[in-house]
Amino acid sequence: MTLIRPLADADLPAVAAIYAHYVTGSVATFDETPPGLAQWRSKAATIAAAGLPFLVAEDGGEVLGYAYLGQYRPKPAYRHTLEDSVYLAPEATGRGLGRLLLGELISAAAGTEARQLVAVIADSGDPASVKLHAAFGFEEAGRLRNVGFKHGRWLDTVLLQLDLRR
Repeated sequence: MTLIRPLADADLPAVAAIYAHYVTGSVATFDETPPGLAQWRSKAATIAAAGLPFLVAEDGGEVLGYAYLGQYRPKPAYRHTLEDSVYLAPEATGRGLGRLLLGELISAAAGTEARQLVAVIADSGDPASVKLHAAFGFEEAGRLRNVGFKHGRWLDTVLLQLDLRR
């Protein structure tokens, strides 16, 4: 049975491995070098200090995915806008885990002072992330064309937005 729970320090190697898969083998993220455990530990501490969730999906003791909320941009006027990130282990896709994780993030975001939730999705040609967010009411707010170059191709990002006060 899948459990959605807060991140524990012991989960960080699995989180790092999941993300490294997307860094090295896909265009889902524009990172080109996988962050190490120290960077993940720092990110988790920053998220916790902001009072925001960092969640994992676990089944049988195995971390199959993770999700967190972060500040959309560092400037103070953006303080009421959050950005979500959701990543699943490649063998765990298509099982509804992204829906579980994103649903928990949205519930958590609604309990903050945030008014808007934003998703910045690399347009890789795979509609899964856009469909996941659309199922929760996110709407396309814009597209940034050719803003990333990775694995020999130019990539757009799609900006999706959810009004938490609706």
